[in-house]
Amino acid sequence: MQHIITELHECQSFPIDYVAASMLTAIAVGIGNTHLVQVKSGWLESAILYMALVGRPGANKSHPLSFAMKPFLTYDYQQNLLFEQEYKEFEKLVQMTRKERSEAGLDEYPQEPIRKRFPVSDITPEGLSLIHAQNQRGLCLWADELSAWFKNFNRYNNGSEEQFWLSVFSAKTTISDRKSARSSVFIKRPYISVIGTIQKKVLGELAKGERSCNGFIDRILFVLPSDQQKIRWNDRELSEDIDQQWANILSRLIMLEFMPCEENPYKILCFQPEARAALYEYQHRLAEMCDTEASEVIVGIYCKLETYLIRFCLILQLARWACGEAGKEAIDKESVEKAILLTEYFRMTALNVQGIMNEESLTTQQLAILHQLPNLFTTAEGLELADKEGMKERAFKDFLSRNISILFKRERHGEYSKI
Repeated sequence: MQHIITELHECQSFPIDYVAASMLTAIAVGIGNTHLVQVKSGWLESAILYMALVGRPGANKSHPLSFAMKPFLTYDYQQNLLFEQEYKEFEKLVQMTRKERSEAGLDEYPQEPIRKRFPVSDITPEGLSLIHAQNQRGLCLWADELSAWFKNFNRYNNGSEEQFWLSVFSAKTTISDRKSARSSVFIKRPYISVIGTIQKKVLGELAKGERSCNGFIDRILFVLPSDQQKIRWNDRELSEDIDQQWANILSRLIMLEFMPCEENPYKILCFQPEARAALYEYQHRLAEMCDTEASEVIVGIYCKLETYLIRFCLILQLARWACGEAGKEAIDKESVEKAILLTEYFRMTALNVQGIMNEESLTTQQLAILHQLPNLFTTAEGLELADKEGMKERAFKDFLSRNISILFKRERHGEYSKI
């Protein structure tokens, strides 16, 4: 996978962060509900990811995503051809009488065929639930412009779609009894990963409404490359078999068996002792960060990263299996160590995005003060600058305290630095 990422970066100028995140999500979708990870008895986690590729226009966000999802589109196309053939046969059977079917040795009550699929795009929760009920192995909502996903949450109703996605993230059983549905839809353990692109300038839209306080934003993994320069073209060509290499890796996951009708259709992976020790050690570090963190927003992010840490362990273990580098009977220490590195990456990008969103929501007065403050300043220096801009002492102190860990860092008592 590292070889494929490097090739795409060097030949196609695809940013490494976007390619790696897209492939990570594709691996998660390939796993779906086939495998779960168990931390303790009764505590199971799926490989569900909510991923957002953040960048300015022209940052080459969409092409890496299309590359990573291409094997799923190929699979879905083949399944659609098969579905069309099966549906023609089904229509012939329906046109026959029950007696004719019986005499011909056919099923008296023919079952309508189901179209297997992985990606879905612009769709309502009701339509998505129906498709998911037919594909309980798992789906992926692929939104090229992720802003359209959350902007449409209240398109048909008031807030229930947002609650739907909050529940799906935790793989809570979903039941749909809408009048417009053909029948009730019951999904014991939903699996829907989400991935899409979003421009930096619309990140502020994400924090509007209840999303800023109900934990929705905390569930999103933000991919934000440190290098946002415009790509430069070059004459290097991709290896001819690079698409096939990636397709071979994903096909091992796509071919994993999943029998939803069985009582326990999921394969459960536990942690090896050394892996569990490494997992707990890092979780304790995250917990210490939460205990000393002044911002509730940041604490919320760290809490969700604990969940993602476990999910990364599962995804990386199965990714290594798909590449022929490890087994898939249990989570080993190497997968945990690499999951910790991933978690740290997304911790830093989450902090960066919080800073961007916070700046987007600042008033003209607050922005002026922020830009004039030196990188290292005291409370007295800040109050003096605020007074020049017409901001009262209490308002400045409130502005300062609300943005600790987002725009500012407390170095010591009465002394701060800008992040």
